[in-house]
Amino acid sequence: MELLVVIAIIGVLVGLLLPAVQAAREAARRMSCSNNFKQLGLGIHNYHSAFKQLPTHGTGTVEANAGNQWWQNTDVTNNMQLSVLVSMLPMIEQQGLWEQISNPSTVGGTWYAMGPTPDRITYTPWTLDIPTLRCPSDPGVGLPALGRTNYAACIGDSSDETAYGPWPNLRIVGMTRTRAQTAQSAHRGFFKPFDTTKFRDCLDGLSNTVAMGEIATYLGDKDKRAVLPNFTAGNNSGTMTVIRDNPKACEGTIDPLRPQFWTADSRGTRGRGYRWADAKTIFSGMVTILPPNSEICSRTNGDDLNLCGSASSYHQGGAHVLMGDGAVKFITDSIEAGNSRGGMVWNGGTGTQSPGSQSPFGLWGSLGTRASKEVIDTEI
Repeated sequence: MELLVVIAIIGVLVGLLLPAVQAAREAARRMSCSNNFKQLGLGIHNYHSAFKQLPTHGTGTVEANAGNQWWQNTDVTNNMQLSVLVSMLPMIEQQGLWEQISNPSTVGGTWYAMGPTPDRITYTPWTLDIPTLRCPSDPGVGLPALGRTNYAACIGDSSDETAYGPWPNLRIVGMTRTRAQTAQSAHRGFFKPFDTTKFRDCLDGLSNTVAMGEIATYLGDKDKRAVLPNFTAGNNSGTMTVIRDNPKACEGTIDPLRPQFWTADSRGTRGRGYRWADAKTIFSGMVTILPPNSEICSRTNGDDLNLCGSASSYHQGGAHVLMGDGAVKFITDSIEAGNSRGGMVWNGGTGTQSPGSQSPFGLWGSLGTRASKEVIDTEI
């Protein structure tokens, strides 16, 4: 009888202590995640000190006469598909990996300097998991992902034509900026897709501008935050227009019995955070449109065009963001985000969607813009 009483007491104590232990472990993982972000912040500032500009999100090499479309993959060049994280490697104590990428190689194939497009699994650098780019709370590992990342470049509060930047469809040497006006109107974030940015461009102030956001990588479970839904509204162009004018357009494909998941995903092999080296928004970009941990939205076969993907994480209640001054903040899911069904700012927009307007997406949207005359006067 005494033994049974002792066992019962031990059982009660374990039941009481286990949640506290789990909470302590998650707090430690969250702190480690924040420290990773601080390292990336230092890397951004060191890069700017060295080169007088921010690392470019969407950069690399192109073939002189091939005329590859922006979305085409090749072994010869990377077709300007490299993310901001590639350029930052020497600044985050990854000089060895940077030298592998920036020099020709014959490991696993014949590779030119700066490597092939980031989808190539036979090119070893693209497959590596870099500890600084991983949040300890994210359990995602292995295929079909290559090297995962939990940290993504903030490209602003509009996803209009982010796949192009200011450039045409074809990636060739000597390109002209045929979409310069479109990019100037809509690409309002700390990082401009496929274009250069400097600290001086952040007229709202570095402490008021989100530089990067945390993202949850896809685990193959139809998580609405981490994989594209099976969504279409007519043809590709029509679908993109619908999403531009209503970022919540994909909401109808959420499973009503499991509100955190889609009824069906469209491209489970190309999930959130699956390629740290790839500049496509699904892999290494984020926007401040829908609140953190909201669903992502894009056309069924579009992992970049007009993709609306917010910050997300496996922490409870929110996600980390890195501010332009290097500070790391934890943004809750309940942050004020304006009208989530309102349209994004774009080149042909009117009213709240017109170029130069303040963000339609409230405090969250204003944090994602660099020069919309929106200054935060309280601590977030």
